[in-house]
Amino acid sequence: MTPSQPILAIVVPCYNEQDVIIDSLSTLRAILKTMVSEKQISPDSYIVLVDDGSTDNTYSPIQTRRDKNTRIIKLAHNVGHQAALLAGLHYVTDKVDCCISIDADLQDDIEVMPEMVRHFCNGKQIVYGVRSNRDSDTLFKKGTASLFYQLMQQMGVPIIDNHADFRLVSNTVLKEFSKYKEVNLFLRGVFPQMGYPSSSVTYSRKKRNGGESKYPLWKMMKLAANGITSFTNYPLKIITNVGIIVFAGSLLAALWVVYVVIADKNVPGWASITLPIYFLGGIQLLSLGIIGEYISRIYLETKQRPFYHIEEIVE
Repeated sequence: MTPSQPILAIVVPCYNEQDVIIDSLSTLRAILKTMVSEKQISPDSYIVLVDDGSTDNTYSPIQTRRDKNTRIIKLAHNVGHQAALLAGLHYVTDKVDCCISIDADLQDDIEVMPEMVRHFCNGKQIVYGVRSNRDSDTLFKKGTASLFYQLMQQMGVPIIDNHADFRLVSNTVLKEFSKYKEVNLFLRGVFPQMGYPSSSVTYSRKKRNGGESKYPLWKMMKLAANGITSFTNYPLKIITNVGIIVFAGSLLAALWVVYVVIADKNVPGWASITLPIYFLGGIQLLSLGIIGEYISRIYLETKQRPFYHIEEIVE
């Protein structure tokens, strides 16, 4: 049974956010206080800041400004946004009724948090924050983001369009999520795949108040590769299909060569030799690279190393 005033945790991964972290913490405390005063959530609700091994002055200010509704997890070293978020989710499991994850820059609109909680109280186990527009992004970022979601969906990866990691999940989902042990966890694909009753809230994405984006192009590409290799073997099927096509083409080329020799129409030239070599060599290298990605994932899974190491928890 869903409580009328659930205990809520707001999980915030932080990495080198000294320019925004104090303002963000104040803003989150304000929305938490408002929701408590309006009896939407329990007074026992709190914020969890996960310091992902920041190398700037992110940790000290939040450590000195902690209160009874703020908890801090300091990781021993930088493990990346997804693993830091994972640390926060693991921490709040069985301690709350639901949690909302959000990035420290607060480009995602915290004003929809009360709506998320209402969806939860009405029986939804997962509530996705979906961007209604990306006006704050550059044209290049919009294009690459659109390509990212289209590519993932085309390859069969369960992903919500224009949703990142701003979501509410219930403790029921958190407990089931804790059973996932693979190293290469793609959170944006895992939660939709779980199949629990879900809904979405839309919002306009804001501009950053300071600092830099932690997801430049190369990290987005890495995230996409991780999502694809974690959820589908579609690239391996592409390799197989390309191999079949090239083999069929080679048979046709062989028949053509026999015809040219018999008809005495052979024209000497390096292009007919060099271009196929480069073409097939490129396909082979690309195929080996894709296969290597899957093998590297298997290698990492067999080691079963922990996602993160916690240096300190401040409660």
